[in-house]
Amino acid sequence: MNPSDTYQTIAAPTEEILLKEKSSKFFGYAFPVATEDEIKKHLDELRKKHAGAVHFCYAYQIGTEKISYRANDDGEPSNSAGAPIYGQIQSHQLTNLLIVVVRYFGGIKLGVGGLIVAYKTAAQMSLENAEIIQKTIDIHYLVSFDYKNMNKVMRIIKEKKLEIVSQKMEINCEIEVATRKKNAEIIFDIFSNLHEISIKKMTL
Repeated sequence: MNPSDTYQTIAAPTEEILLKEKSSKFFGYAFPVATEDEIKKHLDELRKKHAGAVHFCYAYQIGTEKISYRANDDGEPSNSAGAPIYGQIQSHQLTNLLIVVVRYFGGIKLGVGGLIVAYKTAAQMSLENAEIIQKTIDIHYLVSFDYKNMNKVMRIIKEKKLEIVSQKMEINCEIEVATRKKNAEIIFDIFSNLHEISIKKMTL
């Protein structure tokens, strides 16, 4: 049996949603992300856009085999904001995703229970706006060879329907290819057994 080599994420950033609760306003956003730099960029942009807001609460999860996640209450009572947002990521079984809920305080306190419901609902509404897609977990290899072996390498790439990520074609050639995790071992073996051709797994 092959281990699962697919994961679910969202296709594109969602439209802004607005939830009003006892004169507080909660704006919800969801973004597909792959790195912490992207997360920081989205948060910086939202802080500029909502300069008058009090709280920028968020949760994210990135990675497929090695998971990295965070839930941030941004000044709200502990576990009243980030955790319910992260709960929505988990219950929809998503990764490579950032959800941000921006709150404008309306003067009436909601209490911890009220906050949990509001942040959970805003996160849920953001995901209802999203197109959830399934993607494959891909393994990247660097194949190195002399120019004279080009046809041999290209024939395998074509036969095995490998994705060419980048290529450098000089006297010494290098091609970065990507393949689904479940096919990775076979691809590695094929190239390893070829004379004058080397292959190594890339860490992304």
